[in-house]
Amino acid sequence: MANEDLHGLSSAQARQRLEQDGPNSLPAPVRRLPQLLWRTASEPMFLLLLCAAGLYLALGDWLEGLVLLAMVGLTIGLTLFQEGKTERALQALRDLSSPRALVWRDGRAQRIAGSELVRGDLLLLAEGDRVAADAVLLRANNLRVDESLLTGEAWAVGKQATLGEPGPAAPGGDGTPYLWSGTMVLEGDGVARVTATGAGTELGKIGRSLQGIGAELSPLQRESGRMIRLLALCGIAISVLVGLLYGWRTGAWMPAILAGIALSMSLLPEEFPVILTVFPAIGAWRLARAQVLTRRLAAIEALGAITVLCTDKTGTLTQNRMRVGQLYAAGALLQVADGAPLPEGPLAELALFAALASKQRPSDPMELALHAVAGAARQDSPLREYPLAPTLRAMTLVWDDGAAGATVAAKGAPEAIAALCRLAPPAMAQLRAAADQMAAQGLRVLAVARAAHAPEALPQAQDGFAYTWLGLVGLADPLRAEVPEAIGQCHAAGIRVLMITGDYPVTAASIARQAGLPGPTVLNGDTLDALDDAALRRELATASVCARISPLQKLRIVEALKANGEVVAMTGDGVNDAPALKAAHVGIAMGQRGTDVAREAAALVLLDDNFASIVRGIRLGRRIFANMRSAMCYVLAIHVPIAGMALLPALLGWPVLLYPMHIAFLELIIDPACSLAFENEASDAQAMRQPPRRVGAPLLAWPTVLRALLQGAVALSVAGLAYAWAQAALPEPTARATGFAVLVLANLALIFTSLARRRSVLAQLAASNRAPLLVAGVALATLLLVLYLPPVAGAFQFGALGLRELGVVLGCGALCLAGSEAINRAAALVQRQEAKGKYEHPQS
Repeated sequence: MANEDLHGLSSAQARQRLEQDGPNSLPAPVRRLPQLLWRTASEPMFLLLLCAAGLYLALGDWLEGLVLLAMVGLTIGLTLFQEGKTERALQALRDLSSPRALVWRDGRAQRIAGSELVRGDLLLLAEGDRVAADAVLLRANNLRVDESLLTGEAWAVGKQATLGEPGPAAPGGDGTPYLWSGTMVLEGDGVARVTATGAGTELGKIGRSLQGIGAELSPLQRESGRMIRLLALCGIAISVLVGLLYGWRTGAWMPAILAGIALSMSLLPEEFPVILTVFPAIGAWRLARAQVLTRRLAAIEALGAITVLCTDKTGTLTQNRMRVGQLYAAGALLQVADGAPLPEGPLAELALFAALASKQRPSDPMELALHAVAGAARQDSPLREYPLAPTLRAMTLVWDDGAAGATVAAKGAPEAIAALCRLAPPAMAQLRAAADQMAAQGLRVLAVARAAHAPEALPQAQDGFAYTWLGLVGLADPLRAEVPEAIGQCHAAGIRVLMITGDYPVTAASIARQAGLPGPTVLNGDTLDALDDAALRRELATASVCARISPLQKLRIVEALKANGEVVAMTGDGVNDAPALKAAHVGIAMGQRGTDVAREAAALVLLDDNFASIVRGIRLGRRIFANMRSAMCYVLAIHVPIAGMALLPALLGWPVLLYPMHIAFLELIIDPACSLAFENEASDAQAMRQPPRRVGAPLLAWPTVLRALLQGAVALSVAGLAYAWAQAALPEPTARATGFAVLVLANLALIFTSLARRRSVLAQLAASNRAPLLVAGVALATLLLVLYLPPVAGAFQFGALGLRELGVVLGCGALCLAGSEAINRAAALVQRQEAKGKYEHPQS
């Protein structure tokens, strides 16, 4: 093999090849501006605006028509900005969720993004990995790969390593050394040299042919589209009737048609699909910045409803930076100091065989620690590896020592190694006492054994060797410093934390106490197997730790918790964790040590494998849901006065207040408020002190809808009274300007009161979110231009407002703000009374 085959590439070589060949990614479809413009301009709102602009121009009202077209352009620009922001966020998520690769670079194993893989890289493959590029296998251990993505065949194919330069081949061959991008390792492990990346892979060749195929709309997009079309049809029907009524009463048919179009626009809440699309996408981007990658956007909503969080111990609650802390052999216990040589004898032999029972090129922190304490690893390959099995928590490696025969090294759970060594009861008692002593200090305990055997006739299973027990290894893996506080936040938020680990029960209990888990009440895996479903449900109602749990038992735990009515989040990293991750309401895969199978089964991926990041994700999930609800409340509330002031003049015989350009002006405030002010709102201070949201609770419950409608009704009443007074006291253009200015201030009042869910408006003004102040400032400045710049005021059919009229407008705005604030406080009082009643009478 070439030198790079043995040692991998250097970082400098990898950078050079990445510049030459480009990233290891499939061709992406190009989203062209004309397509985006056409899709945006074909929405009902823009069609109505364009229709109104056409009418103005047809009538010769060039100024009005051009102003309306300019506003249409501004609105389309805002929509394209929102879409671009969403697309950038989704592209960032796609980049993060691309396959990862474990490579050997600079003389060590490194986990890199699959897009950074280059020709000549050494890929380290293990069970559950998705192959990130085309490669040729150099070393293999029972490697079997699923190539159905390329061949359509459902069965796995075996792979064999090669030392030479193999000829060309196609996917699907059994016994070949070829690995193909996108295929999945189902069994075994191996080392492979990358031969092609990106568009040069077999998958890339297929990908080029798919560029012309359009993306399928999501169910959420289809549902919101149907809703908008239905509302548009209803709005058109009502506007036609109102237009006919207004034209019949006044005889002025063209203003009647424009008033009808304005009414259609006022009844069309086109912001709903924006909220339902932009908020989850930008929220997922925010979650990724908090080290939580969202693979399915629906998981964001479920985050706020989690009642039980099932978490791994190693690497999630702990740092996953293991070192050998203690060695126990021949009755002697040694505290291992960093860098200090081991004394000759049983302790050194114990460390040596612990390393021999580990992989040559380890990426697992435990095996790295074992190699570090034992010294240099062997350079030859093992004759055979017997992997861990659900029924036997031990692994064995067999090494060929030539004339001396084969050396056999085994490591695993103390009880598993004791069974392999067939220890007598007194020796078993001594082993258990020593293991308990180590585990009580929070150490992860492994037992080690050795055997000798002829290399020609190896047994089929690892229990076929005659083992000699060597001793115990205690590995220290400190608790993450932020975990106790994060667990405290979970408890305050009504979320129960359940630690699930394959570790020794005494070790698990020690770590649980350090983390602040209550009790802890430990449920052992053997005990779990003996329980029926009803008994397991009762046990899990109080347990805080499940120890010696196999991945297959995780699924049963998830199902039992769900049967208890819990909303379950489950973490996992292995191939066998995939069923539990898929069955949980929120499956969370480990991003650093997890397999690609686990990542693809999960809804979320934890990029840093840190428990505290899960808690930050839950807080962000609650924030995203709350902000979506606030934005939809605002949209619902503001459409009440807009629709009302478009409808009332026609019904009461008043002059028309709102024409299409007025609606377009208001939309220029509403759209940025939704996409900037509400999406950017920080998490409520009480967000993690509230119980989880009830499963199935709608985004807008009836009390919330009622509050929004009441606030909208207050704004409508104030605007209607102001317009009635203005008609009686002022000329028609000035009255229209007065009524419209009141509507704008009512709009701003609803923005701030909708944002201030649990606090006063004054507190909201002092909050860190400056976006609503920016929106309000731009809206007021633009309103002044519309009122006092004669050409624009003429296009809007406005007269200039004097000091008296400005005083009335400001007073009406303050009245809207006070009324909406009063409704907020009344709603908060009702909620507190309901919560108090539930606390005092929990049986109800």
